[in-house]
Amino acid sequence: MLLPTTYTGALLMAVLSMLCWGSWANTYKASGSKWRFELFYFDYAFGVLLTALVAAFTLGEMGTDFLSFTDNIAVSPKRFLAFAAVAGVVFNLANMLLVAAISISGMAVAFPIGIGLALVIGVFWNYYLNPQGNPALLFGGVALVLAAIVCDAMAWSAHAKTQAQNTGKKKAKSSGKGIAISLISGVLMGAFYPIVELSKQGDLGLGPYSIAVAFAGGVFASTFIFNIYFMNLPIHGKAVEFGAYFQGSGKQHLLGLLGGILWCTGAIANFAAASAPKEVQVGPAVSYALGQGATLVSALWGLIVWKEFAGAEGKVPMLLAVMLALFVGGLSLISLAPVFAK
Repeated sequence: MLLPTTYTGALLMAVLSMLCWGSWANTYKASGSKWRFELFYFDYAFGVLLTALVAAFTLGEMGTDFLSFTDNIAVSPKRFLAFAAVAGVVFNLANMLLVAAISISGMAVAFPIGIGLALVIGVFWNYYLNPQGNPALLFGGVALVLAAIVCDAMAWSAHAKTQAQNTGKKKAKSSGKGIAISLISGVLMGAFYPIVELSKQGDLGLGPYSIAVAFAGGVFASTFIFNIYFMNLPIHGKAVEFGAYFQGSGKQHLLGLLGGILWCTGAIANFAAASAPKEVQVGPAVSYALGQGATLVSALWGLIVWKEFAGAEGKVPMLLAVMLALFVGGLSLISLAPVFAK
């Protein structure tokens, strides 16, 4: 299987992961406000599975320095495959809640709060399981990310309150709901990566392509289970029938597929960066943290392209500027942590 063999290569893979994970949600935004996230998610889950399989049987079979995908699957204990699949199920519930939060509050809110919290939880867990990097820089960066999450929540609450007042409403009903769903998503999202780490333990642990396939299988299978609940007892809006899926346009279905392809490309890049030879790898905690730099990328998409804070007044622009600065500072400290490891 192909893996990065230099620290620069591993770091570039982590950056690719950040860009993909921060950009895939644009496909949901582009599908239109009337296309329910539950329907979008069927195509998204298929895109994740398809990408994992294609990568495994191409990139996973190349090279001679590491076990191929098929050999890795054959020799690894089956419990490791189960760990990776369970990680996919946990991630999937978190991600579906994240998309629900996007449908309520937008990318510039759901990602910084949900994925930012996931970053904090994930870095702590991954460092506990596999301590790599300077702890002062790593956890200093986490502290800045936490402060950025608080600023973003404050900005959204203030903006929603102003919008409600301008439209004559007494209360912005969805502001607190969007933040709450993002926080729940973040707690779950922070739990999946440590489970992935359990599938890699020992000399017979799973490689990145094997993890991706088992993980994607968990995502795809659990989508049909979770969607039964979300379609009948929706978080936002009215109940939706499964037949509505077939009323979507070709563009909407292709956008969902593309969203899954982008996310899984980022996941494979992230898993590969964390699975590189120990002397050049960035480490699971740092790899995960850089992957979650998607918070900053997605926030910029939401602010600049989708203009989710258009017409912001008062202290909101200042809070958003502080939020972005804190994220940049936090991610910079996290990325420097392995360079100055004690």
